[in-house]
Amino acid sequence: MGTALTAAAAGFGTGLSLIVAIGSQNAFVLRQGIRRQSVLSVVAICALSDMVLIAAGVAGVGTVVTAWPPALTLVGLIGGGFLLSYAVLAARRALRPTAMTATGATAGSRRGALLACLAMTWLNPHVYLDTVLLLGSVAAGHDALRWAFGAGAMLGSVCWFAALGYGARLLSGFFARPASWRALDFLIAATMTVMGLTLLIGAL
Repeated sequence: MGTALTAAAAGFGTGLSLIVAIGSQNAFVLRQGIRRQSVLSVVAICALSDMVLIAAGVAGVGTVVTAWPPALTLVGLIGGGFLLSYAVLAARRALRPTAMTATGATAGSRRGALLACLAMTWLNPHVYLDTVLLLGSVAAGHDALRWAFGAGAMLGSVCWFAALGYGARLLSGFFARPASWRALDFLIAATMTVMGLTLLIGAL
């Protein structure tokens, strides 16, 4: 039992180390959490997607992905284009203070938020590299305990996204000022632009 817990703890720490860094997905979850818009659905999509990808990596799907490199290239092109498009939208929000409110989502925004969340999760090649290939290879090193390692990584993902999505509301006072929303959206736009260009350059 102790050995299984050790493997799970290793998976928990490894999983957190890969997802805590600022990125398009985290920036999006943070913004949704601050606005308190579709938080449960967004957190669930991110966590469940990570669980599926981690399970795939532990099961050895990573070897199949590496067997056809064009797959990551295609995803990189599509994902890069999407992130750049979202960067433009974030920049437009930053230039329109009247649209920046923590509550009062507009009609249809829930669907848009969920679709954006799915796209940022599944159209990001780094997700496959981190969760499927990297975590999968590290899990393989634990042999019979690789699923305990995978379970720990999954728990880490759930804890992080839940903390990010629901903990963000503690910043609602700070983001009651339009200037704060402007700064956040500029940060998101910059993050999306850098990551989008990185994906496109890497895919070309």
